[in-house]
Parts: sequence; structure tokens; C-alpha cells
Amino acid sequence: MKASTPPQRTAPRRSRLNRMLCGGVRLGLLVLLCMGVTFGWFAYDALQPAHSVPHTDGIVALTGGQGRIDMSLRLLRQNQAEKLLISGVDPQTGRDDLLPPMPAPLKERITLGYQARSTIENAAETAAWVADNHIYTLTVVTAGYHMRRAMLELGRTLPGVTLYAYPVKPPALEHPLKSNTLRLLLTEYLKWLGALAGMVHNPSRV
Repeated sequence: MKASTPPQRTAPRRSRLNRMLCGGVRLGLLVLLCMGVTFGWFAYDALQPAHSVPHTDGIVALTGGQGRIDMSLRLLRQNQAEKLLISGVDPQTGRDDLLPPMPAPLKERITLGYQARSTIENAAETAAWVADNHIYTLTVVTAGYHMRRAMLELGRTLPGVTLYAYPVKPPALEHPLKSNTLRLLLTEYLKWLGALAGMVHNPSRV
């Protein structure tokens, strides 16, 4: 009488492994598709021009790129707001070095913030200024590619303040299909995803 052979389990194990691999591939493709779509939306949003915003109690300009300070000063001259905070100023930069000639009453409405070195620190510096100056509506001036992350961090520290975005289009975004521009947009997109997840703790300046 022949001895019975043990059941073959190799095939079922391989089948389960194949199903797991296929599931992993599908999940990876789905994640890549979602990231591609959201990156396209992020890049499109970053390239949009600024729209008119209502008069606000204050303006905050987040330093770190061209055109931000100039735009915030233009809005202040147009009486778009009562006060202006320029956040993230280099400690070695004096008031007269940063600001162009202007009437004294206008200059008195400007505060220079020297404490921030990152977007998170911009938000903290802005929150302190908002509390000191009783700001309830705020126009945010920064680059278009930085606006989503800036609004996210400011919204976290200023839950009772109404925020209005006023993006600046820097020279880096004039040619969106260039490799350097795409690299910049991708970097900012990943930083924004990190901020959404609450994982941004990088002290480097924007």
C-alpha cells in the first residue's frame, strides 16, 4: 500500500503572494495617480494671479522671495489695510535698508518681524503681532507657490482671523515648464503635503 503524500501548499501560497503583489502594485499606481492629479492642481493654483480682496485690518508679507515686500507696501499705500507686518526680516537688515522713502505716518504703520526663519515661525510671529494689534482680518502676501502652505500654517495659529490670499508671481514662475520651475513647484508641493500631515519641522527659511 502506497504512503499518502502530504497536501501541496506551494501553489496556494504563491497565489496569495501574487494577489498581494498585484494589490500592492494597484495601490502604488493609485497613489501615484492621486499625487499626479493633486500636483497638477497645486501647480495650476500657484500660477493664478492675485484677485482683489476687501479692506482688512492688517497685511502680512512673508519674506523669502522677490516681489513680496514691494507688493505689500503697494497695498498699504492703497489703504488696503491699516497695518503691515513684514515677517522674517534678516536681523542684520535695518529699517532704512529695507523700506524705501515714504511719509512718516505711513512708515509708522509698518512692523518688521525679525524672529521667523520658516513658514511655521512666520505663523507664530504673525499670531503675536495679530494679538498685539487686534487684527481680525488679514491679507497674506507671499509667492503663489508658497501660498497654500502659508495659509495652512497661518490658519492653524489664527483660528479666529479671516485670511485673504494675495499671491505674488515671482520671476521663477514666468516659465512654468522649465525644469527649475517644475523642481521648485514639486518641492513646494511636497512641503505642503508635509504641512498637511503636520510633519514640517524644518527650520530652513522658505
